[in-house]
Amino acid sequence: MKIILSLLLAWLAITAPAHARTPGEVDIGGLLREADLQGLTGRNKKLSAYRGKPLIINVWASWCGPCRDEMGSLDRLARRYSKQFNVIGISTDDYPEAAKAFLKKAATSFPHYIDNKLLLENMLGADRIPLTLLIDANGRVVGKYYGAKEWDSAQAIEVIGKRFRLQR
Repeated sequence: MKIILSLLLAWLAITAPAHARTPGEVDIGGLLREADLQGLTGRNKKLSAYRGKPLIINVWASWCGPCRDEMGSLDRLARRYSKQFNVIGISTDDYPEAAKAFLKKAATSFPHYIDNKLLLENMLGADRIPLTLLIDANGRVVGKYYGAKEWDSAQAIEVIGKRFRLQR
């Protein structure tokens, strides 16, 4: 019986389905498509308005503990490196009021948008959050990072510098 169970488990491990992608997800190396950004902390914009300068996109939700935990480090990063790259947040909250309440407490300096229609969530690959993407000045995805990080740590800054080819 143990042999059969072992064989069954081995077979399941080999045939486990691959990570499901979100509809229309742009892979690393791919160009982001145009999208309308619905402002939470400012005006609506087009995603293309951020071309010409590297961009960090953080996908979050007000109910997500790890998302809330990393927001301070993203804000410090945005303030410190605002001349080298832009940082924006994309909330996946269903209700703008919840996202705005969180942002009022977080008091971040960078712009935030809401994606309650799942367009950006799907394009960026946010099947789990937080998700942070590094986008080069031409709109090409050069990095995707799932889970909370200390974005102003020496290690994160080194990775960002390499991905964006920033001079030190």
